[in-house]
Amino acid sequence: MHSVRIIGGQWRHRNLRFRPQPLIRPTPDRVRETLFNWLQERLRGAECLDLFAGSGALGLEALSRGAASCTLVDNNPQTCRQIRREAARFAAQGVEVRQMDAESFVRRPMRPYNIIFLDPPFAHGLLDKVVPPLSRAARGREVLIYMEMGRGESCALPKNWFCLHNKRTRETQYSLIRAEA
Repeated sequence: MHSVRIIGGQWRHRNLRFRPQPLIRPTPDRVRETLFNWLQERLRGAECLDLFAGSGALGLEALSRGAASCTLVDNNPQTCRQIRREAARFAAQGVEVRQMDAESFVRRPMRPYNIIFLDPPFAHGLLDKVVPPLSRAARGREVLIYMEMGRGESCALPKNWFCLHNKRTRETQYSLIRAEA
């Protein structure tokens, strides 16, 4: 079992356990700290979507810090079972885990979300596949979107998406984007 530490909120310092899998790469502590500092004013009561859930760290961190709910989507059945177990261990409320492909999820009618986390496996071109349908789903309301990708990767943003923050580490680049109504 691997683990990642929840860094803030009601579950601060608790370890989130997950089984190692080739495509699971949890967002590092320093990056999550920066992200949640960016989001701190908008997180309380937010409806969140963690589209490539993996370890579940982004979605459960959001709930720990006051989000009302989070839908965590992953296509791996083992990963989904593990996220459910960890959410139960934390007695987390407002968690919905959906085992399905991210592309399929975004092409279906979705409930409105305030914050969307996009941290897919790197170098698979997945952002280019989910961003256009997400752009259509976001119309009519403002949505904050966290996007993480490998260094050197890129993704074209729709014309109504604006980058608020952008940072890089040695291996990743990450941004907070506002999709305007």
